[in-house]
Amino acid sequence: MLKTRILLIVVSVALIWLIFLLPKVVVDNDNQLGDGESQTTSQVPPKDSHTVPENLASSIRNLRVQYREGSSNEKNAIFADSLANLYQSAGKFDSAGWFAEEASKFFNTVESWTKTGDQYYQAYTLALDQSKQSQFAKKAQESYQKVLASSPDNLEVKTKMAMTYIGSSPMQGINMLMEVLKVDPQNESALFNLGMLSIQSGQNEKAVERLETLVKINPNHTQAQLLLGIAWMNLGEETKARTQFEKVKQMDKDPAVQATVDSYLKDLK
Repeated sequence: MLKTRILLIVVSVALIWLIFLLPKVVVDNDNQLGDGESQTTSQVPPKDSHTVPENLASSIRNLRVQYREGSSNEKNAIFADSLANLYQSAGKFDSAGWFAEEASKFFNTVESWTKTGDQYYQAYTLALDQSKQSQFAKKAQESYQKVLASSPDNLEVKTKMAMTYIGSSPMQGINMLMEVLKVDPQNESALFNLGMLSIQSGQNEKAVERLETLVKINPNHTQAQLLLGIAWMNLGEETKARTQFEKVKQMDKDPAVQATVDSYLKDLK
C-alpha cells in the first residue's frame, strides 16, 4: 500500500483527476542533432483503443487520417507531432510517445527528442505492468541518450533518465542522480527522487536529510513536503509527521492529494 501511495504522489495527480472528470469517448489508435535527413517508417501506428476526453476525440481521429494519408515526410512529421500533443493532453503517454518519436525521426532536434523522451517517461511512471514499464523505460532512455549526446549538461534530462534505470539497474540510476547533485547540489528533481528512493529502501534518515534540504530550497514543493511526512512517520516521529501532513493539506486542495494525506493521517491515529 505504501508503494502505491508513493506512486500516486509521483505522477501528475491533478491531470489524472481532470481527465477523469471530463466526458469520455473511445478513439481507435489506428539547430539539428544530425543532418536532418527525412526518414520514413514501415511501422504501423498503435492500434489499441484509448478512452480520451470527448473534446479531443474528433481532432485525434481527423489527424490520424491525415497522418496515414500524408504525402510527404515533413507533413507526416507535423501531423505526428500534433497527435503527440493531443494524446499528451489526454494523458495517453504511450501513444504520445509513439507519435512524438515518429516526428523526431524527421526533425531530429534536441527539443523533439526531449519531448519524445518525456512522453515515454510519463508512460513509464504510470505503467502498472512490468513488461510495459521496461518497454517505456527503454524507449525513454533511447530518446534521452540522443539529447545527452548533444547536450551532456542537461541535468533535467539526466535526472529523468536516471529514474528509468531504477527498475532494472537501481545503482546505475542512483549513481546518475548523485552525479547530478555533484554538479548542482540544489537540484530539486535529484533531491526529490533520492528522497523518494531512500524511503522505498527503508533509509528514512537519508530521506529526511534530502527532503529537508529540498523544502528549504523550495518550501512550496508539495510532493517533497508530503514525502517528508512519510519519512517522519516511518521513523516513529508522529508529531513531526502530522505537522507535515497538515501542512500539505493547506498547500494543495486537490481531492486526490487530500485523500492521500487523509489516509496517512488515519494511520497516525
